[in-house]
Amino acid sequence: MTTHTHHGSCHCGAVKFTVETPVAPAVRCNCSLCRRKGALMSPFFPAGALNIVSGEDSLTLYQFNTQVAKHYFCKQCGIYPFHQTRKDPNLWRVNIGCLDDVDPYALESSVSDGKSLSVVEDA
Repeated sequence: MTTHTHHGSCHCGAVKFTVETPVAPAVRCNCSLCRRKGALMSPFFPAGALNIVSGEDSLTLYQFNTQVAKHYFCKQCGIYPFHQTRKDPNLWRVNIGCLDDVDPYALESSVSDGKSLSVVEDA
């Protein structure tokens, strides 16, 4: 996997970031949230590879189920740019569609089986 520094943003431009990550192999997750947001995601990368250039105060956090994964969204436009994974909180993924220099439709993707991760039942 070849790692490059990519520039990215949400749709409205309030959140801007750089990330050092390969874009292949790209994945789509089949968990209940990812299935609904439909994003094509990068391979895992370490937290230190992500740099929020501007707009950190424009991010809102969404967590569900085990409350481990941290899914970030822009408060203004609602776009999901990146998340901290449940599998390993030291690993992150970025929404490839938010990267300025990458055509997500030109990439092949596989499915990450988030659906099979354990579910916390309501008490």
